[in-house]
Amino acid sequence: MQVDPRGQRWAAAITTVVLIAVLVTGSWVLLAVQAAVFAIATVCGVRYAPYGLIYQALIRPRLGPSGELEDAAPPRVAQGVGFGFALVGTVGYALELTWLGIGATAFALGAAFLNAVFGFCLGCEMYLLIRRITKKIRSDREVPA
Repeated sequence: MQVDPRGQRWAAAITTVVLIAVLVTGSWVLLAVQAAVFAIATVCGVRYAPYGLIYQALIRPRLGPSGELEDAAPPRVAQGVGFGFALVGTVGYALELTWLGIGATAFALGAAFLNAVFGFCLGCEMYLLIRRITKKIRSDREVPA
């Protein structure tokens, strides 16, 4: 499945705003909502994520077709990584381990900001690196003796 990278940047921009609000307010409930958004994108796919649906309905029709599409697997994995950080942050804030909430939220914010502003998807790059490493390991095992 292919996705419009502009939609990924849109979602990252909204995520950036939400995560800044979490850091300002310390709201574990708001972070839990963001974790749910990440979870939906991870389980159902980025095309069906809440921010993606907003992009498809309101933004994409005004922009016209994308000049390029990208594989949906790397952004989906990136959403899974975001989910992990948001979940840890939610637990941190909920258990009044504020340092854990702030730290996990800040990591997720950093990744979202990089994607929103520079189009650099940290989770996508992790996905591609892991794929290269696993392919290399598999090919090394298949070498005949």
